[in-house]
Amino acid sequence: MTLPRPHRDDLLIAAGGLAIGLLMWSFGLHTQTDRLITARWATLIPLVVMASMATLRRTMPQTALGVGTLALVADQFTYGSLVTALMFTDLVYSAVVYGKPAAARRIPYTTGLITIGVTIGFLVWWQNAIALLVGLITGMVSFLPAVTGAVVRNHRQAADAARLRAEQTALLAEMDRSQAVVAERARMARELHDMVANHLSAIAIHSTAALSLDDPATTRQALTVIRENSVEGLAEMRRLIGLLRDSSGDAEPAAAPTLDGLDALVSQAATNGESSGLTFVLDDSRSGDAAALPAPVELAAYRIVQESLTNALKHAAPGQVRVELGRCPDGGLTVGVTSVLGGQPGPRAPGSGAGLVGMRERVALLDGEFESGPVTADDGRKEWRVRAVLPVGTSDKEPPAWYG
Repeated sequence: MTLPRPHRDDLLIAAGGLAIGLLMWSFGLHTQTDRLITARWATLIPLVVMASMATLRRTMPQTALGVGTLALVADQFTYGSLVTALMFTDLVYSAVVYGKPAAARRIPYTTGLITIGVTIGFLVWWQNAIALLVGLITGMVSFLPAVTGAVVRNHRQAADAARLRAEQTALLAEMDRSQAVVAERARMARELHDMVANHLSAIAIHSTAALSLDDPATTRQALTVIRENSVEGLAEMRRLIGLLRDSSGDAEPAAAPTLDGLDALVSQAATNGESSGLTFVLDDSRSGDAAALPAPVELAAYRIVQESLTNALKHAAPGQVRVELGRCPDGGLTVGVTSVLGGQPGPRAPGSGAGLVGMRERVALLDGEFESGPVTADDGRKEWRVRAVLPVGTSDKEPPAWYG
């Protein structure tokens, strides 16, 4: 069995105690007279044993206390040394501070009972006040160091618990910050995609048409559409970059798109899709509904329509693209966009699928419902339909017919 390496401070305590004990022994300074063992050198044995146990006060506190107790009892049969008793008090203290939790709880009670037992025993035996003095000394050597060690251990545990709570709080704060950064990056990506994708898609389609058709009138019309979308896309890009760079700390929010701008959005899509044989219709059944919609709901609905129109320009077959708005009985705003499903003649802009992901995320942030996919119309045609329900309040209105 290999003994653990003693702590440096424990070695200093043991060496210092042994040196002081030897010095006092050399001058004949003892704590008792007329003992069972009269040889002066016998006092050194408990002293050396106690100093040896002091080297184990941190690494093996329970073992050190047990052997130290035997050394202290043996010291009572010699002339005795004050240093031996003082080092024993340190062993009691160390056993409570550095020992196992069970031993740390048990030692104060044990030393308290020993102090009471010694006091009562000597009081019954001697029947004088000296017994009280012996009990007091016993308590100072055993019970008082144990109580002191318990107080110190409790304070250390409280400090460790507070430090752990602080670290956990810092970790949670860092996790919250990381999640906030990820959420903000996702929001920025959605905004950037929704603002620019529509214009870039129109530019890609019309530029391809201009290159593939040798018709001056068609080319001029395509270039006009390209310029309009380029200017509008750049303006929206500059606005977003300006918001990101703004460090003034002003609390005034930037103007966000609302449902009042859907007419212009649909008209622009009609211009962009004219060459592809697409027509666009806006059916807003909310007419006469004076209930105000929260800004996040209007922005989400606007972006869903915008992205759906962009997807229709990219992928829809010639035919009608229908945008429908309405209210549910519980006040929710319903948004639907339907387009003809099929191959589109002429140029097509590539898609990445990020648009549907962005729409789904916007609806999820509002605890709404979202679905998209191919459906079969009443006349048997295949259509692509996007439907969303955005909760906003309460209402007694019936949902629109398309939302079933």
